[in-house]
Amino acid sequence: MKKDDHKLKEYEHKFKEHKLTPQRKAILQVFLENHGGHLSAEEILKYAQEKNNDIGFATVYRALDLFEKLKIINRVNFGDGRSRYELVQREMKHHHHHLVCMNCQRIIEVMDSLLHELEENIEEEHNFSIYDHRLEFYGYCEDCQEGED
Repeated sequence: MKKDDHKLKEYEHKFKEHKLTPQRKAILQVFLENHGGHLSAEEILKYAQEKNNDIGFATVYRALDLFEKLKIINRVNFGDGRSRYELVQREMKHHHHHLVCMNCQRIIEVMDSLLHELEENIEEEHNFSIYDHRLEFYGYCEDCQEGED
């Protein structure tokens, strides 16, 4: 069994009530091959068509809606009017955080869970059970800062 086939097997159980069509499989492979990426629908279409040229935008959008419903992917928006999608990281309770460069649009993931203590305080003080949170920082990446000199 190839490495990619093994990764796909980990997600097959999510499709109990839905068929894993060749098109959905190709789109899922795009996420598995770009793990850690923040892909737009256009990028997903481009990569998926390299695997199966019988895929159009409507198929991509329907698959993205289904994958989000099945908690395979997360939709993220960085304020630029474009949704991006990333593979859910099963080993993490919460989303990771993002640094977004306002010049080149580079997205850097921050894996530290610096808000853990704040979450605990909020849960205790307000008797509120926190399921998740999102945090993005906007600024300029190292490469873009060097270009200003």
